[in-house]
Amino acid sequence: MVERVAEIQKQAEAEISAASSSAALEELRVQYLGRKAELPQLLRDVAGLPPEQRGEAGRTANEARQALEAMIEGAAARFQATEMSAALAEDNVDITLPGSPVEAVGHHHLLSATRREIEDVFCGLGYTVVEGPEIETVHYNFDALNHAPAHPARARSDTFYIEGGGEGPDETLLRTHTSPMQIRIMEQTPPPIALIVPGRVFRRDSDATHTPQFHQIEGLLVDEGVTLADLKGTLLAFARAIFGADRELRLRPHFFPFTEPSVEVDVSCFMCQQGAAPDGERCSLCKGTGWLEVLGSGMVDPNVFAAVSEHGYDPDTHQGFAFGLGIERIAMLKHGVPDLRFFYENDLRFLRQFG
Repeated sequence: MVERVAEIQKQAEAEISAASSSAALEELRVQYLGRKAELPQLLRDVAGLPPEQRGEAGRTANEARQALEAMIEGAAARFQATEMSAALAEDNVDITLPGSPVEAVGHHHLLSATRREIEDVFCGLGYTVVEGPEIETVHYNFDALNHAPAHPARARSDTFYIEGGGEGPDETLLRTHTSPMQIRIMEQTPPPIALIVPGRVFRRDSDATHTPQFHQIEGLLVDEGVTLADLKGTLLAFARAIFGADRELRLRPHFFPFTEPSVEVDVSCFMCQQGAAPDGERCSLCKGTGWLEVLGSGMVDPNVFAAVSEHGYDPDTHQGFAFGLGIERIAMLKHGVPDLRFFYENDLRFLRQFG
């Protein structure tokens, strides 16, 4: 057996050295090292030899197999490099060019596009866009905005508090609205001011119309002689820019801690005529009411001005209005999106509809 192993190794090494391509090399690998090749079969036959022959025969066969494997691997590496260079030299296709058809480069997410559209509307009305921290203190998020100590929003079941984030007014949390920037800006800037604050906010909600994270735009205008009529005129301009020139507004009494009086704002439905769809059935968007709730607003509560009175805001002299709207809410209404969670599932079939 030892002599036969030496003959196989000598013959295989000669043929491997003479191989002219990786395909020929693969044929030789199968011929000499494949499952049905003679050398592997000799290795399996070692167990049947007399005990005094097994050691030398097994060692010789293993060494031959390992030597041929190493020789084939070395030759394969050389062929791979040379054949790749030859293929690149002969190939007339520029593999750096884009495919055909060219893949789209992408577009803004619907929420980003809606945010920019809203920002453009208010910038055109003379407002400034500012941003603020997503991690806030109890002072800015609740206390300075006239939230009572027992207000439900302060509960740990409604708000994400940060573990080890201090105590009392300095305790930190993930902001529940962008309204804290009202206080921060008034501490830094004397009146008059007109600004909007877009950004992410966080609340413990999760269903078809609520998510733990969503996007909000807060608006604030402060000057002398500001009235509720100014608020309605501003929001009417916004509604007509976003939903169409024929829109009308309806204000309904409501309660918010940092505005007095407070109003919910409805815009006339842009999908129907007074609640009836074109086919005479009840409108599925406004549920037959003819109105769509879009945001909350009101006149700035004097207690909010009192929290920043040392910065030039006199509750007896200055008036202002504030409003807050959800970017997801506006996008859902305008584009007919039935479930808030669609915005965050990253399903390209959904996202590409708005490119």
